[in-house]
Amino acid sequence: MEFIWILFAFALGLAAKIFTLPPSIGYLAAGFTLHFLGFEASDNLQSLADLGITLMLFMIGLKLNIKDLTKTEVWLGSLSHSIIWIVATLVFIKLLAIFAIPYFTDLSYFSAAIVAFALSFSSTVCVVKLMEENGEMKTRHGKLAVGILVIQDIVAVLFLVAATGKTPSIYAFALLGLFLIKPLLKKLIDQVGHGELIPLTGFFIAIGSYELFELVHIKGDLGALLAGMYLASHPKASEITKSLLSFKDLFLIGFFLSIGFAALPTWQMLGMAAILFLLTPLKFILFFSLFNVLKLRSRTSFLASLSLSNFSEFGLIVAAISVQAGWLSTQWLVILSLAVTISFIFTNVAYKYAHSFFTENKNMINKYERSERLSEDVFIQPCDAPIVVIGMGRVGMGAYHALDAQKSNQAWGLDADPKKIKWLNSQGKQAYFGDAEDINFWESINLDNLKLVLLAVPSVQDCFNITAQLQAANYQGKIAAIARFDDERIALEEYGIDKVFNFYNEAGVGFADESMAMITAKN
Repeated sequence: MEFIWILFAFALGLAAKIFTLPPSIGYLAAGFTLHFLGFEASDNLQSLADLGITLMLFMIGLKLNIKDLTKTEVWLGSLSHSIIWIVATLVFIKLLAIFAIPYFTDLSYFSAAIVAFALSFSSTVCVVKLMEENGEMKTRHGKLAVGILVIQDIVAVLFLVAATGKTPSIYAFALLGLFLIKPLLKKLIDQVGHGELIPLTGFFIAIGSYELFELVHIKGDLGALLAGMYLASHPKASEITKSLLSFKDLFLIGFFLSIGFAALPTWQMLGMAAILFLLTPLKFILFFSLFNVLKLRSRTSFLASLSLSNFSEFGLIVAAISVQAGWLSTQWLVILSLAVTISFIFTNVAYKYAHSFFTENKNMINKYERSERLSEDVFIQPCDAPIVVIGMGRVGMGAYHALDAQKSNQAWGLDADPKKIKWLNSQGKQAYFGDAEDINFWESINLDNLKLVLLAVPSVQDCFNITAQLQAANYQGKIAAIARFDDERIALEEYGIDKVFNFYNEAGVGFADESMAMITAKN
């Protein structure tokens, strides 16, 4: 990556963060700015972008459960939305053509259908990054949104195969043999330890699966996604994911920059992109309505629908192939690039206020909720223990064990991952499934006996959101949280959290206390 790209990406990414926007918006602006100044993208930039998407899909796979994709609300919700969306958008485009709106008048029915199809996808890059930054990948709405994206990605890959005329090789059936070597591959991963070989193992599997699928004429990105799903049950899946996180974020900068290098926009093209952006409320309404029909809770429907209310990078790939095939003009690639960019900005800004907006308007939104609920959305009334530990990861489990050692059954755990809760229950732990950022959860339980809430969650934004929901539910007890840095600690205390512990400082204090106890006991 050339230094000039790094300079602009850093400067505009920092500017976006200062204005409380995601840095990715700054990267998009950097791409358009560099293009405007006369710089051109090299093959290296596209290679970085492709690598970033490959790693991202591999990491999505590592966090996925095949069973999540077979749920009715995921596959039926995704496919139904796509069909209704394409028909509605096609009608919208032809209406614009009737009113002689520039660029739309030149579209045939087939070309208009291609545009509608390209806009039907939601952005995997945008949504996954949004969920990761807010610590919501394992929440009900987070897993629903990612499941929808995976179904869309599979449809996109099928289109790419058909559009490029790239039929799978007869040797593609040999890929089924990979299931036979799964035990061997798992043993191999067990041997890599916990050091520098962990990220290298991730690169090896992600890129290796990409190349293996390309070798038999199947889109390589699908190979990376399936490879991640193939290894999702391995104990080191989480460790591999964490080791690749920084690499993925760095390489995805290339993707955001490459959008800006697609072509130089005009004001007229920007106007056309703005018109297409007006369709995003329709995307939200369709998702929200379908999710409610499929008996999802209104909060899950609202948050998942809002996160999916954008256009996708896969849409740009569809458009690029269509331009090469002569189905669309080059100008449409620019218009769609601008529409995708605008939708990224909208989603990132709107989702920042999603939880507070739902809390303030939940009575109105809940009117659309079906009375019958899916089994996964039925909360179990927690016990009457006075302390709850939210987030049953390593820190949360440590706190839970320490409290339980002081006095049995004085604490219970809460986590948004049902698989983790099932495992904890099998180990005899008092743990329950629930989303602590859901105001409905707190309003459904008796808060009178709850005296202390421990926030053992990794994201500072999660701490803000949970505290806001507790305050809205009129919780009267104390709240404690952890933070990695002093500026985070100060911000959390100013927000109203009673006690914030610096993660690294407290680990050092605990280490010293436990060590001193060994020698004082001897004396």
